[in-house]
Amino acid sequence: MSQPAAIRLILLLVAVTAISQFYRASAAVIAPELMADLRIGPETLGLAGSAFFLALGVMQIPVGILFDRIGPRLTVGSLTLVSVLGAILHALADSGSMLVVSRLILGLGSAASFMSVVVLCSRWFPRERLSLTLSWVFSASQVGIFVATTPLALATAAVGWRWSFVAAGLATAAIALVFLWLVTDDPPGHTSPPRASESLGDILRGLREVWRTPGLPKILAVHTFIYASMATVLGLWAGPYLRDVHGLDAVERGNVLLAMAAAQVIGILAFGPLDRILNTRKWVVIAGGIGTVSTLAGLALVPAPPLAAAVVLLVLLCGTTSYSLIVVAHGRSLFPDRLAGRGVTTVNIAQVSGSAFLPILTGMIIGAASGDADVRPEIAYRLAFAAIGACLAAGLAVYLTAEDAKPRQS
Repeated sequence: MSQPAAIRLILLLVAVTAISQFYRASAAVIAPELMADLRIGPETLGLAGSAFFLALGVMQIPVGILFDRIGPRLTVGSLTLVSVLGAILHALADSGSMLVVSRLILGLGSAASFMSVVVLCSRWFPRERLSLTLSWVFSASQVGIFVATTPLALATAAVGWRWSFVAAGLATAAIALVFLWLVTDDPPGHTSPPRASESLGDILRGLREVWRTPGLPKILAVHTFIYASMATVLGLWAGPYLRDVHGLDAVERGNVLLAMAAAQVIGILAFGPLDRILNTRKWVVIAGGIGTVSTLAGLALVPAPPLAAAVVLLVLLCGTTSYSLIVVAHGRSLFPDRLAGRGVTTVNIAQVSGSAFLPILTGMIIGAASGDADVRPEIAYRLAFAAIGACLAAGLAVYLTAEDAKPRQS
């Protein structure tokens, strides 16, 4: 394998996943400005946040089919160009409905990014190096969340959030075109054998077999709420909470969100090897879940915490939710190789479904507890944190009955 070609692939995979990460997290730091400029409430903001993940979920099965039919390069490059349209519409939004539509289009454009990392790395790199490669790509892609924190706050203060999204759209277009130009579906000198095309009946039969896999519902129960817990707080409500409850301005909010994103990177790197070191996936997930629920309980139950305590809890939340990759590995262990693609996609659908559901739920809770107030009261956010924690705790209770998947036995 050509080392420069492999490095180029890794860098471009980081770029397309980073731009997806940016769009998922970009609403949090500018949420107060969005609500003020567009004259929308938390319910509409929550709907806009869920629209991104709703589009991701709807597109998972079509993306899997496109990967097999036309390949990851064309699928990712073409869909990333769709994100350009979403960014421009976001910049032009003059109402809550237009904001929701723009976030929906951004979700469509980002739908293939993360799965393309798994597909392309599995083609380019030896199996024994796959997990390591994936962990580094996903860790490096957090730069997109970093850009959505303090840098976005500074850009918004300098030129406004609308021009910031115009710039993001231009950057997205450049990444998509370079991806189409330089990436190949297979490493130099290798070509994947042609796959027999499947009829709609074949696809449905395969999906039915996946859904009948023993133990799958217990995996989905917890995976629905792990990433969603972090994404709903980091990507949507942390910014408004820090402004309404603790009085932070945009740049100060961005700094806190930056620390939260950094904690997620550290958490991914820390949780990554634990299942192999401890030879258990289930109990790593249980431990991480208890940590997350405890953190959310602190945010929900402690009235008027000092700013330092609130920031520590928000940062811990992002660090402790980084065990979702262990759940993905647990889910993958349930499926034979011939169903691996559909199986992993199904597990991913659970993740994005939860990420679409929790913003709507918490937006309704915050809106109901706030009434017509421009500054939401602390109790509104505490109730939202409690709801997120309760959903995750319920998922963990179901997962607790699952059979363990020990890495050295799978």
